[in-house]
This record gives sequence, structure tokens and C-alpha cells, in this order.
Amino acid sequence: MKTKFNISMWGLMAVLAVFFVACNEKEQGDVTKPVVRLIEPEDGDQLLIGDEHGVHFEMELSDDVMLKSYKINIHPNFDHHGHNLSKATATEDFNFNRAYDLSGMRNAQIHHHDIVIPANATPGDYHLMVWCTDAAGNQTQVVRNIVLSHDAPEHEHH
Repeated sequence: MKTKFNISMWGLMAVLAVFFVACNEKEQGDVTKPVVRLIEPEDGDQLLIGDEHGVHFEMELSDDVMLKSYKINIHPNFDHHGHNLSKATATEDFNFNRAYDLSGMRNAQIHHHDIVIPANATPGDYHLMVWCTDAAGNQTQVVRNIVLSHDAPEHEHH
């Protein structure tokens, strides 16, 4: 009789454990971060200053439930120390900050040339950052080191 009681208690405890774990998973909701595969620009790429066609930007995004948006940010990665007093050759640090809506999508193939680096952009090291957020607020970030240059090879645009 004691053996049947022990087996019954172990069985009841197993059922309760499964129930509590299942309830806890439902309460957490979507906790999986979206997947970002940034294809171009690659880390260390040189981007051409003044290219009116824009930077070739390509990536793949996916989520197990639903995507919400992605954001691209480019900002200088240098200390701005300089002694150039000539206005004729003045440059400006390049900054790019734009968000894109992906509501209603689980997968997205991104290909655009929205990033245009003006001819007066300051050459040098920059960070390119991409954030992808899903509908539940989970976020994945990718960071690339890039170089803005007047000598960068032109990219074939397609």
C-alpha cells in the first residue's frame, strides 16, 4: 500500500511540475530574439564618399513569431581632433539614423541604397549599427567597423 502511495505521489508531483512549467512558458510569451544576417557592408569595408548611388545595404531578417522594425545608425568612431582652419576644405562628420517598419512580417530580405554619403563627409573610421526588434520587443544588434574614404572602390549597383 505504501508503494502505491509513493507511486501516486510521484505521479502527482510530475503532473504538477509539467503544469507549472507550461504555465510559466505561456506567461513569458515570445522571448526569442530576431535573427539578423547583415550581408553588406562587411566589417572593415571602405565606403566611397560622394557616391550619389548610395551604399549597397543588404541583409536578411527573421523571427519565430513576428518582426516589428529595424534601425540603421552610422556615426564617427574618431576623436575629432584636428587643426584644419580652411573653410574651402571643411568636412562634416557623417551621421545616418533611420528606422524602417516591418510590421506583419516574419522574414524580410532587405536591399536598398538609402545611405548616401555626401561629398563633404569627413573621411575616417565609423561604426555602422543595425538593430532589429520583434513584435514582443526582443532586440538583436549587429555592429560593423567601416571606413569612409575618397579612394574606396566603386560598388557595382544592381
